Amino acid sequence: MNTPIRLAVVVAILLLATPPAAEAQGQKVWRIGYPSPGEVGTPYLAAFRQRLRELNYVEGQHLALEIRTTDGSPEQYARVAAELVRLKVDIIVASSNAVIAAAQKATTSIPIVMVIASDPVANGFVASLARPGGNITGLAAQPLEVTSKRLQLLKEAVPNLSRVAVLWAPEVPGARRALREVEAAATALRLQLQVVEVRNPGELESAFAAATRGRAGAVISSAGSLGFAHRA
Repeated sequence: MNTPIRLAVVVAILLLATPPAAEAQGQKVWRIGYPSPGEVGTPYLAAFRQRLRELNYVEGQHLALEIRTTDGSPEQYARVAAELVRLKVDIIVASSNAVIAAAQKATTSIPIVMVIASDPVANGFVASLARPGGNITGLAAQPLEVTSKRLQLLKEAVPNLSRVAVLWAPEVPGARRALREVEAAATALRLQLQVVEVRNPGELESAFAAATRGRAGAVISSAGSLGFAHRA
């Protein structure tokens, strides 16, 4: 099972803090808000549900999942976050920077559990890793630290590579810093970058067309959850 999902489940359950035995006596059924990026999010949702079962939490008895499917765009996440707040869920499980940012804007009182947030301190999600503060906690990753390695591996795979297109979603929290890291890594590897903005799924086709016209020899994605949701 996906380890971050397992840990996120534990964090979520600890925040809800009511044992199954008590729930079985007719107490509150907790509602978990879960935004999901379309079909590609299915394996992660399955892992989430599996871990809940392993901890003896039963849907419909101890808790209810409010699952909302999106296309991975910031606009969709904002709509879904607002909807979950209106439903008065007890907790929101946020699986990417875009989801976290949307949930953060929608509520300052409902607990939000991050699943692999990218640079949460710099993006203003938490005050610090040791003392998050506010209503957000969870897991953090530092993908910026491996940006140069990604380009290095790409260069090794395509030795004659000289130009790389970068799919970039400027509205995703942390996107500008990530782009700066990519640019620095490209300079060190003597690679030219073609930055292609992608703000919604409808722009993906034109983005790849632009990369083709620019004679890019490879493409990397810094489009956050939008790139993940439509990676096929």
